[in-house]
Amino acid sequence: MTFIARPQSCDNHIAYLARDNRQFADISSTGSEKNGITRTEIAEILTHISFYAGWPKAWAAFRLAKDVWNDDIKGDDAKAEFARSMIFPIGEPNTAYAKYFIGNSYLATISDSQVPFANVTFEPGCRNNWHIHKADTGGGQMLVGVAGRGWYQEEGKPAVEILPGTVIHIPANVKHWHGAARGSWFAHLAFSVPG
Repeated sequence: MTFIARPQSCDNHIAYLARDNRQFADISSTGSEKNGITRTEIAEILTHISFYAGWPKAWAAFRLAKDVWNDDIKGDDAKAEFARSMIFPIGEPNTAYAKYFIGNSYLATISDSQVPFANVTFEPGCRNNWHIHKADTGGGQMLVGVAGRGWYQEEGKPAVEILPGTVIHIPANVKHWHGAARGSWFAHLAFSVPG
């Protein structure tokens, strides 16, 4: 029974998001949780759908899903409180890339096929070092703010604030950094643009 209900729940998300019917999306999200869809799976589903239904509609669904799956996050510390503010998982400590960051960050791979991307979470004041995404043609990176408050800066330009829903397009071969504002946790989706 669950096997049949899970695909139907996914189909419902697609239909309701495309119609922008938030009342039905809320009902669908509650039903999906009962059908065994996890917080991470709903984040993947809604992110993939957003490319077809549009990001404005997706943000409404992200807010609804975040509230439905909030009980999955345990703890009363600042990290748990921040985790409840978004649908995407915080992930594990970003130890593999720690030498490229000032402060502590976390990495959660959301998708590693079709369009690979991850959620990167920064503790307050954490940022990455100046860096470049190199490519001969095309390439670069796209950031989408999902929670908290952060900054992005290209070399020689003023810093730009990143809030939930802010999209930053970073061309290849442009020196830049991004990270959390002081006093605020911050998370963004990071999409590598092939080049």
